Amino acid sequence: MSVNFGSHRLVVGAHYGMRDWLSQRVTAVIMALFTVLVLAQLIFSKGPIGYELWAGIFSPQWMKSLTFLVILSMLYHVWVGMRNIFQDYVKPYWVRFVMHVFAIAWLIACTGGAIEALWRL
Repeated sequence: MSVNFGSHRLVVGAHYGMRDWLSQRVTAVIMALFTVLVLAQLIFSKGPIGYELWAGIFSPQWMKSLTFLVILSMLYHVWVGMRNIFQDYVKPYWVRFVMHVFAIAWLIACTGGAIEALWRL
């Protein structure tokens, strides 16, 4: 017989909290490393910091691909955070649903704008 109460409780479930926690940390590390990379390129560059320098930093295909990965990481990082806040603090289902839909639409629009700006360089 299995005891399902007290200190011998059988823990089962999908463990969504761990996946969300880990995804927040992994995406944060990706964004932090990218920030360090871009700052290093700015610090060790010669001449004034202007459009030409920024365009030069983001013109190689590897940098565009890395930036795309960071954009996707940021999209997922923000989505997990906003979703968790909505689930924890917004109790009426219909309000939470509207907020989820608005957040998804806003994040997709921001991502589309970032990608368009990135590949326009």
